[in-house]
Amino acid sequence: MHPQLEQKKFHSCLDFIEALDKCHQKGFYKRVFGVCNNEKDALTECLKEAKRQAVVSTIQEKKEKRKKVEEKWKQLEAAEFGEDMILKKIMEKHNISESDLIK
Repeated sequence: MHPQLEQKKFHSCLDFIEALDKCHQKGFYKRVFGVCNNEKDALTECLKEAKRQAVVSTIQEKKEKRKKVEEKWKQLEAAEFGEDMILKKIMEKHNISESDLIK
């Protein structure tokens, strides 16, 4: 059995949820003998697809957020070391670390 399904969360599977509920309401023996298995299988596939889509969209959002963070880091480094990181290249060439500058 599926846990209590929230219709708001799984609105793409609403038809399958209603079909399974109607089948279960017809009688206890229909559930026991597997008459509702087709509806249950269809709902399971729909829920898997809904979850897959949610995961894909979450991954995409995280990638976009990561890209924004990396851009901000680049801007901060550019502000600190100058355009094209000239100061950082000079420091690396002369083996000077950032902590040496602070002292």
